[in-house]
Amino acid sequence: MPVVEAVATVPVPPELAFAVSQTTAPVRYRWDPFVREQHFTGGATRPGKGVRTFTRSRHGLAMVSEYVSWAPPSHVGMKMVSGPWFFEMFAGGWRFAPASKPGWTVATWRYSFRCRPAFLRPVADRIGVWLLRRDIRRRIAGYAAGCTDPEVLAAARRALTDD
Repeated sequence: MPVVEAVATVPVPPELAFAVSQTTAPVRYRWDPFVREQHFTGGATRPGKGVRTFTRSRHGLAMVSEYVSWAPPSHVGMKMVSGPWFFEMFAGGWRFAPASKPGWTVATWRYSFRCRPAFLRPVADRIGVWLLRRDIRRRIAGYAAGCTDPEVLAAARRALTDD
């Protein structure tokens, strides 16, 4: 099963780095170049284990995902519940760890997927790795920029005090 990973070191502590990663619209759109539309489903108003989200990507593809792990400020994981026909399985995990420089965080985002139909997998997986790697690198670069954006940081700090 293909795995794609991207890493960024950001100038905020893990609890704030995690909070930035979980910002929602419209703040989310300031830093996340991948997401064109995103919202919670099923009446949820905040993230957490078992919560589902609808996401439409910049490519126009839609996916409903579910949080399968929720452990602020260290990690969050999700799996696809429904999505593009060519994904048999899609999952991702984001980890946040203290960097060697005090007050900084190493963010590691990892995605795994399996394409269908099976007979196309050898080619589809290679194409998927190339596309997803490009998107995840752009996305984590946007996230890193968000970790220096005063408006994004203010929203993330408000979310921390709301908990």
